[in-house]
Amino acid sequence: MTVDEALQSQIRNIEKTYGRSIDEWIALIRASGLERHGQIVAWLKSEYGLAHGAANRVALVALASSAPPPSDDPSEALYADRPAEVRAIHDRIWAEVSSLGEVEVAPKKGYLSLRRRTQFGMLKPAAHHVDLGLILPSELVTDRLESAATFNALFTHRVRVRSEADVDDELKRWLQAAYDRAG
Repeated sequence: MTVDEALQSQIRNIEKTYGRSIDEWIALIRASGLERHGQIVAWLKSEYGLAHGAANRVALVALASSAPPPSDDPSEALYADRPAEVRAIHDRIWAEVSSLGEVEVAPKKGYLSLRRRTQFGMLKPAAHHVDLGLILPSELVTDRLESAATFNALFTHRVRVRSEADVDDELKRWLQAAYDRAG
């Protein structure tokens, strides 16, 4: 039996035992105005006499049914609470990254890892800019192409991209060099 089959079996047993369909339970929960899992579980147990496991499963199903569908865009969660200008900077950098060729994006906690055969860069939102981490061991550190030593040890350099205009020919050259090196 698969996990999905087991969950469906549990739901059927709850419906049979407590005399309501899962859709009826979801409607009751929505009508209650409760939104937190623990509150819903406690309410189902006290108001309707559900056993803890049944209340837990009904609460999980109800919350999942009202949750927005997951986004296909791994950047969305990173920029959800950031100013629109920061997302615009990311989108401008991403347009350049995408033009390089095939890039694998690996979402990490707080940033996006950019890979070819090996990792070559990362995009990390900050309060008012986007940090672009690059692996460019032969490049010298400058005021703009900073050392990444105190930023992230996986990268040699960091560029603080403060505006869309900062995605200029120099930055494009650094991106291309890091991409080619990962190749």
